[in-house]
Amino acid sequence: MRRMAPKGFPILFITASRIGDAVLSSGLIRVLAEQAPKAKFTIVASALTAPLFAEVPGLSRLIVMEKRPAGGHWLALWNQVKGVDWALIVDLRGSGISGFLRRRRRAVHRPASDAPHKVIEAARLLTLENDPPAPYLFTSAEIEARAESLTRGAGPILAVAPAANWVGKTWPAERFGSAARALLGPDGPLSGGRLMILGGSDDRGAAIALRTSVPRERIIDLMGKESLLTCYAALKRARLFIGCDSGLMHMAAAAGAPTLGLFGPSDERLYAPWGPLGRTVRGARTFEEIRAQDPRLDQAICHMMELRVDTVVAAASDLVAGTKSVEEAA
Repeated sequence: MRRMAPKGFPILFITASRIGDAVLSSGLIRVLAEQAPKAKFTIVASALTAPLFAEVPGLSRLIVMEKRPAGGHWLALWNQVKGVDWALIVDLRGSGISGFLRRRRRAVHRPASDAPHKVIEAARLLTLENDPPAPYLFTSAEIEARAESLTRGAGPILAVAPAANWVGKTWPAERFGSAARALLGPDGPLSGGRLMILGGSDDRGAAIALRTSVPRERIIDLMGKESLLTCYAALKRARLFIGCDSGLMHMAAAAGAPTLGLFGPSDERLYAPWGPLGRTVRGARTFEEIRAQDPRLDQAICHMMELRVDTVVAAASDLVAGTKSVEEAA
């Protein structure tokens, strides 16, 4: 018997398992929501990325897919979604599951030979590479109100995410503290401002030196305390973000904050913060030179040691000077 399609325009959207990649491709959901007002989304995500999509309009179901041995997670997913006539399947993980499901159209990620920026690579799934949709996350009035209450106060906000998912990409914590003192100090471009610290609860050790860089009353500590979407909404109110190449860096850029990404063993041509307010800075070595030393990019070596504090402060000061504050932009 033929399966009955649910009302509306059912879309199965399988997003990336890492926060950064999920954010970089999130603009596709916004495009689909705008072009198909009757869209009913079933979004498949990892435990890490699922919270990013909790407020998508037309969300019918949010499936958390946990990896299982021998690809068992794909069979488990098939059992959950096989009973629908899908109008569209978008698969950013490049799996073969769409070939076993009833659908009118499918768009499956395939690695690009020319290695474009990840936003452009995602846009190609829907033939939008000539006008790639910027990363975008949906929030709610309640989330925005929570972010407003957390950031209420005087002085511009410097947002910093000092941690990364690998020691090789992590800039030393004490250097983040030094940069924050310079930027928020009496002669800094954000003089008298506040310091917003972001990251997971496991990252708190990386922020000890950062917390002691400014008085306690000028700190907005969000590390492991708020949801990802609340942090995203709070980043909309930041005057500047500084962080290593990470999911939070991409969230900051998506939120519209002037974003300075600190790069070393990752390629800014693929992963630079997207948008006109995004900038990158690195030490003396290029990505290719670092990879020559660490071919698989998996050694327990900090590749960020040569990135100096004064280099970061100068780049951050230039970014502040060349952009508007949240109030001015409004």
